[in-house]
Amino acid sequence: MPPPPRTPRPGIPVLHDAELAGAFDHAARSYDTLVAANPGYHAQLRRSARRLGLPPDGSGLRVLDLGCGTGASTAALAAVLPGADITAVDASAGMLRRAAARRTPRPVRFVHAPVERLAEAGVHGPFDAVFAAYLLRNTADPDAVLAAARRLLAPHGRLAVHEYALSGRAVHRAVWTAVCGGLVLPVATLLGDGPLYRHLWHSVVGFDTADALGRRVERAGFERVRVLPLPGWQTGITHTVVARRPADGKHGGAAGEGSR
Repeated sequence: MPPPPRTPRPGIPVLHDAELAGAFDHAARSYDTLVAANPGYHAQLRRSARRLGLPPDGSGLRVLDLGCGTGASTAALAAVLPGADITAVDASAGMLRRAAARRTPRPVRFVHAPVERLAEAGVHGPFDAVFAAYLLRNTADPDAVLAAARRLLAPHGRLAVHEYALSGRAVHRAVWTAVCGGLVLPVATLLGDGPLYRHLWHSVVGFDTADALGRRVERAGFERVRVLPLPGWQTGITHTVVARRPADGKHGGAAGEGSR
């Protein structure tokens, strides 16, 4: 049985749809500045890209970066898979302009479109892999996003979801709250982006735990689902969920914790 739809908790300032895309547009100019203050941010994205388990270099493979933001995830994919044909998609035009300005080993196709309108924007499968970093909790319907990713993947295509998904332990929630409230939000407020970063803070607290995210991916029809922790200060805060689309006619697999 699918989970009930999420509803915002009273008093939690969570943004949605066009309002959220507009907030990301405004924050695009300073987003990378805040990211640079996050130890290990880019290394962790590269680790999650490697966890796709694709052949070295990625030559001949099609990879979709779903929700590419300012292109940090795209750069991670390009570093790990320099020979791959990468398509990067985002609903925020401002973030996408920043992403397109980055240098990559080979040209990347950038597409401005929300996930539910990829076909209209000319994004068609099959892809050998879909990478989604910090995307699912910022969508109104995470299950629909996962269903779209599954449709875009070739049989046995790989999925990696790199996401702020708390472990469920009180200590990890406390660390997240301390970092956001004591560092990220004050700086973002000075830059004029307080509403977005309040959303990001509370969207993590209100989203799936890591294990629940793994079960969500499994329910979406993926197999070989693994929930993998990431190192550094974000241990217990950020995880990679890796999975594979089954061959046609097959459905699902066991989710569980692991490491790589």
